[in-house]
Amino acid sequence: MTTRDTEPRGRSENTEPTLTVDELAARAGVTVRTVRFYGTKGLLPPPAIGPRRVGHYGREHLARLALIEELQHQGMTLAAIERYLGQLPPGLTAHDLALHRAVVASWAPDTVERLTRDELGRRAGRPLSDEEVERLAAMDVVTRDGDAFRVDAGLLRLGVELLDVPLSHETVLAARTALLEHSRAAARDLSRLLRDAVAERDARDVKSLSADMHPLVVQALLTTFQRSLREELRAWLDGDGEERSGGVDEGSGRSNR
Repeated sequence: MTTRDTEPRGRSENTEPTLTVDELAARAGVTVRTVRFYGTKGLLPPPAIGPRRVGHYGREHLARLALIEELQHQGMTLAAIERYLGQLPPGLTAHDLALHRAVVASWAPDTVERLTRDELGRRAGRPLSDEEVERLAAMDVVTRDGDAFRVDAGLLRLGVELLDVPLSHETVLAARTALLEHSRAAARDLSRLLRDAVAERDARDVKSLSADMHPLVVQALLTTFQRSLREELRAWLDGDGEERSGGVDEGSGRSNR
């Protein structure tokens, strides 16, 4: 599989990419003026200052810009976004910020827009090759509609980010299928439990309870899945480490740790 080289030319010793303000703006799909404005408002932390007083930005800045964009997409004012970001704990990693964006994006309504090829590239925040558009179509993010595309706006950013994941296209599609199957099964089970629990209640009470439970259920699913995935990855990596260290000592029958 060939992957698109998305890393900027500069990299620090801890393999974190360093982006100039122009590179950051291009990756985030915003203007340099917007980046500087967010910086002056305190929405973005200051960049690291390198040689010749050039500011360098990292993954956390890119993730925070994506979160700000998602909050704007949800209709929040700049003042509301400032309050939201101000309540976040300090020192959040790009991974942490991506999880916050996932929670925010989960409330986006199902919106399908018809975009031209140029509009699709602008909305994606970067030019898209024919192969990348076909991969987005295979993930049901975009659908060809004559000389344009019908685009699931809620999935576009996620789909574009998946284009750069160093996994085969087949693996990404298999993972998507697994997530859909298990999430639908969980939704059916939870819906049945709630339905049984409120079977005797008034219809208005049921609707109110459903609205109250929706955010709690989404947060619970995200939290439990994140923890379960972390535990699975830890067990996998720990097991792989044991194999590399020599596995089982044939003489003693004990593992070499």
